[in-house]
Amino acid sequence: MATKFSMSVKTIASVLLASACLLRPSVGNAELLSRIASAKAVTIAYREASFPFSYLDDQRAPIGYSIDICKSIVEAIRKHLKLSEIETRFIPVTSATRFQAISEGKADLECGSTTNNAARRKIVDFTIPHYISSSRFIVRRADNIKEIEDLRGKRVVSTKGSTNLDTLRKLSEGRLLNLTIDSVDDHAKGFSEVEAGRAYAFAMDDVLLFGFKARAKNPDDFDVIGKALSIEPYAIMFPKGEPTFKRLVDEHVARLALGGELKALYQRWFERSTPPDGINLKLPMPLMLREVIRVPRSTVNDWYLD
Repeated sequence: MATKFSMSVKTIASVLLASACLLRPSVGNAELLSRIASAKAVTIAYREASFPFSYLDDQRAPIGYSIDICKSIVEAIRKHLKLSEIETRFIPVTSATRFQAISEGKADLECGSTTNNAARRKIVDFTIPHYISSSRFIVRRADNIKEIEDLRGKRVVSTKGSTNLDTLRKLSEGRLLNLTIDSVDDHAKGFSEVEAGRAYAFAMDDVLLFGFKARAKNPDDFDVIGKALSIEPYAIMFPKGEPTFKRLVDEHVARLALGGELKALYQRWFERSTPPDGINLKLPMPLMLREVIRVPRSTVNDWYLD
């Protein structure tokens, strides 16, 4: 997946035009909004171990950066529907079940660490990216693995249903690495395979890997290694074919970005102590995310090639 760091005058103009389109009157059906209005509830699909985006606190309640964004979206929906109150319901999903939860109507929003790409946009929809990550590896420092070529012939794991798994298979074949690649049900299982010495590496988005390293019993036992294998723009996911709902969500996330709230949420979850263990990732906002916030829009195709 290639990345473009410079923007021509023509591209900037098209980006500004796309942003302005967010303010045009809504058109299209409002079936999802009607169902929400009738139920007076929004169902959020969350992840249990995607720190700091979506995970469980010490009371096993969903918290995190993505969860906070979705709670703000729910409040915007409540105001739009002129409801005096609205219930927020939560259902857990995994990398493998999250798309089904949205496409089958089990959840209205998926609030985790899901990459927006062309293949996925055929079955679901996304709003403006709220994080830009890249795919890398976490390894045990004792194994002295510094780059992907050091994994030749070794067992590597990644999470079922993730873009990282597909990238890993292509790299193994393209570079003749002869990797033994296994899928695991969730991110926590992937890290535990490395932690227990059953796998030499766990391939996943680097921000999640830094989270596992920071929360490990002995963080210095692990390294996040390798050049970026792909660029992963995270976005909130919701059902496809709901243009009125999408416009409402896009407009709200754009306001969060332009008004500074998204930056404040980022600082809360990436640059300060987080519950329940007080871990501070100390990760400055990525350059590409700063650009997204500067000129928010609901497509990533100007910067990323799927």
